[in-house]
Amino acid sequence: MKNDIQQILLTEEQIQARIAQLGEELSAEYAGKNPIVIGVLKGVVVFYADMIRALNVPCEMDFMCVSSYRGTQSTGKTVVKLDVSADIKGRHVLILEDIFDTGNSLSFVCQHLQAKEPASLKICTLLDKPERRNPNVTLQADYVGFTIPNAFVVGYGLDYNEKYRNLPYVGILKPEVYEK
Repeated sequence: MKNDIQQILLTEEQIQARIAQLGEELSAEYAGKNPIVIGVLKGVVVFYADMIRALNVPCEMDFMCVSSYRGTQSTGKTVVKLDVSADIKGRHVLILEDIFDTGNSLSFVCQHLQAKEPASLKICTLLDKPERRNPNVTLQADYVGFTIPNAFVVGYGLDYNEKYRNLPYVGILKPEVYEK
């Protein structure tokens, strides 16, 4: 796996330091609010586990799964594969996302959750890739771990065809791996 990485973009230490900072910011934001923290599966799992432990406020955990990608290509249609189980009406909701890329899936998730009438809805993404944003997406993340260039990244939960999620860092995948 490591031989398929062109460059380590973010080290494990950089990621953990930024998560600690985000944990402080989010703990201040959600003090006394008992938020529901919703992770968007699957890529968020590693970030979610670390982020939830960095919060110093009571919170509830939930997940949802949406899909719009096959390999490196978006299918253009987002579908809910797993919906949240909690009733979020009137609750403060924090969405944790691994990567804010085109914005299509995240916009879909926000619209889907807004229809459930939460008291507030905010987004925290580990990675923001604004160069790939769909120009029709006006959504912005409230909290961003790192803004990254338009490169195909894997590791720390992010995958290519379900591989590389378990790398402890975020790396740029060699093009010859996914351009086969």
